[in-house]
Amino acid sequence: MSTVTSPESPGQESQDARPALALIAGPTASGKSACAVRLAQALARQGRAATVINADSAQVYADLAVLSARPSVEEMAGIPHRLFGTWDGAETCSAADWAVRARAEIAEVHRAGGVPVLVGGTGLYLRTLLDGIAPIPPIDPAVRDAVRAMPVAQAYQALQAEDPERAAALGPNDAARVARALEVLRSTGQPLSHWQARLEGGIGHAVTLHPLILLSDRAALYQRCDARFARMLHQGAIEEVRALLSRQLDPALPVMRAIGVPEIAAHLRGESTLEQAESRGSQATRNYAKRQYTWLRHQPPQDWPRITGDTFDLEHVFETLLRQ
Repeated sequence: MSTVTSPESPGQESQDARPALALIAGPTASGKSACAVRLAQALARQGRAATVINADSAQVYADLAVLSARPSVEEMAGIPHRLFGTWDGAETCSAADWAVRARAEIAEVHRAGGVPVLVGGTGLYLRTLLDGIAPIPPIDPAVRDAVRAMPVAQAYQALQAEDPERAAALGPNDAARVARALEVLRSTGQPLSHWQARLEGGIGHAVTLHPLILLSDRAALYQRCDARFARMLHQGAIEEVRALLSRQLDPALPVMRAIGVPEIAAHLRGESTLEQAESRGSQATRNYAKRQYTWLRHQPPQDWPRITGDTFDLEHVFETLLRQ
């Protein structure tokens, strides 16, 4: 993933010539949305317009205003927000789909002389936007069906024989990634590494990135996850899922698998009590926060600032951006 260059680094002049892009990432319930608004307000006090751009894979769906914790009009505080609730739940918003729209929004803000502020915790979205995506041709449906029908042990054994390098990098029980590697190899004739080395469409090289990763204390983060899911149940989440179920959408769609939807849907079908739905939804939220936390702690470049507490001086963290 793209790095950030400090003001004292060699190449400062070329970095400064590139338009600024702020990025605030963090697990769910880490306070990143409020942080993005605070940064936008700080920029506004300098007479610089800012626009918050969503990089959360649940908040892109119009159907998930409550369960995705999409910022309310009051929470947006008059700051323009983009790509929130943009996709209908009947559509899948892939990382590539989102990156296309995000690039367009960022370019529009830059043309107007403003500062885009990316905010979210979906690592694949951020990586695709900054680094690009592998130009893998469409997979032959017959190949895909054949590979996906294989038991994971058989698929892993085949991958060991046909692409031992990739197999060595994967766990033998990682069904999704093993199948993906095998179907790409058999359909395109090239291993996945061949395509990943040809990333296209990334904008990391064309912007001056000002990133921040929020990594709250885990215990406090999990408590906020529990409290927020409980509030959601009393603020329209049940009605939101009921409306989704009435549409009879494909259960495999991302919107139907979003955290909280399966748990509340089971309650609405009479398969669990409301208390069980709350417990399971809270646990799913904590599990997701844990995965995000781990990814954000280790995967982005280590020179991206990481805040481990809940209180910090925003203007100090973004000093370079705010003094431009």
